[in-house]
Amino acid sequence: MVKAAVLGSGSWGTAYAKVLADAGSDVTMWARRESVAKSIDSDHENVDYLPGTTLPSSVRASTDAAEALDGARVVVLAVPSQALRQNLGEWTELIGPDATLLSLAKGIETGTLMRMSQVICQVTGANPSRVGTLSGPNLAKEIAAEQPTATVIACPDSNRAIELQKACATSYFRPYTNSDVIGCEIGGACKNVIALACGMAAGVGFGENSVASIITRGLAEITRLGVALGASPSTLAGLAGVGDLVATCSSPLSRNRSFGERLGSGGSLESAQEAANGQVAEGVKSCTSIRALAESYDVEMPLTDAVHRVCHEGLSVPDAVQSLLGRRHKSE
Repeated sequence: MVKAAVLGSGSWGTAYAKVLADAGSDVTMWARRESVAKSIDSDHENVDYLPGTTLPSSVRASTDAAEALDGARVVVLAVPSQALRQNLGEWTELIGPDATLLSLAKGIETGTLMRMSQVICQVTGANPSRVGTLSGPNLAKEIAAEQPTATVIACPDSNRAIELQKACATSYFRPYTNSDVIGCEIGGACKNVIALACGMAAGVGFGENSVASIITRGLAEITRLGVALGASPSTLAGLAGVGDLVATCSSPLSRNRSFGERLGSGGSLESAQEAANGQVAEGVKSCTSIRALAESYDVEMPLTDAVHRVCHEGLSVPDAVQSLLGRRHKSE
């Protein structure tokens, strides 16, 4: 049995805690709010973020990070990407010196343009071999309902990757291992931005041809960036790339897709956020840092640029569509 700490109690952190417990791991979750921790600990349900899902009795929760991290062999980081650095600063001294750190966060840090594994290593001082990332077509609500899915766990240390794989393998959750952390992180971060674009297209009233075109060309620009950073194209053609992209761009369960649809139907950023219970989709924040990262490597990402301009520069969705269609013709 692996003792795991899941730091973060949103829908994905909660769903993954359930997966770990179903696989036989001993899980303690950290929640910022006492009401959430009590709901998980006493009622075996996270009523705020994953209502209707009964959690195994082996999942416990606490607002005390020291309690959650005590003796943890696997530390799962399930807070939003832009909040990871600040939280890690509070947790580093509590993390065991040989614990494996697994990131569920998907984004590029604003300002530093660092991937999440880089942030983890910089703040904690952990050797990169101790740090893994998880990415794939993993919509939290479907996983909580035990609908079959697959994922990729990337870690430079193959033994740790296998340990993580065994810790979360269940009858409905099939993890594969990979050493390409860069590819998994770039795929996981960029798909949120492309999902916003797909949502915008649907909000305007465009059909499946348009969405399929955005997904395909989105994959092309994600792959360009990933390869420029050192990723393997095969990673982005797999579960952490195409798989995650298709699920996030197509499902109404996707926060980024739904947020983009509200923008496409004429809503403002503020009204879309209000409709999402005050939550901003991850892609709204990361589109700017991903665009800046691409520019630093001289990589062209027109869809990402268009999403940034809609979200942060006041460009209307119809004008963004026209700017994309008006680009020069070229070979695929």
